[in-house]
Amino acid sequence: MEENFARFIQRERDRLYSQREVAYNQQQESKRELITIDRELAAIAAYERAKSDKSATEHEAHQFHYSQASRGSRREELLRIIGERGGLRRRDILERMGLRGDKLAEMSVSNALSALIKAQRIRRDNGRYYII
Repeated sequence: MEENFARFIQRERDRLYSQREVAYNQQQESKRELITIDRELAAIAAYERAKSDKSATEHEAHQFHYSQASRGSRREELLRIIGERGGLRRRDILERMGLRGDKLAEMSVSNALSALIKAQRIRRDNGRYYII
């Protein structure tokens, strides 16, 4: 009787771990998709800025909305970029993200980097960021 119960528990544990792995993989794919979408939105915004004469307040309002909507994905994108090529300086990160020169976006990245350091997901050493 005890052996049957132990086998039952092990089967349930295996089933739940399998289910968890599927859900985790789906979550990671969704995060990657969000990062891709955010990158495309940033590229469109950069193109629009280059081609139009938007006033600074219109641009700031758009950027505020964009940065609020993508706070978590900004951190995920930073983790991905730093993970791909650890030892990046802030300016290198901004260039890879296509955000150099956009003061609001640069501030958003700085804030996200600080939050990731505080959460002990990355570390800073001699001005370079590394995954922990």
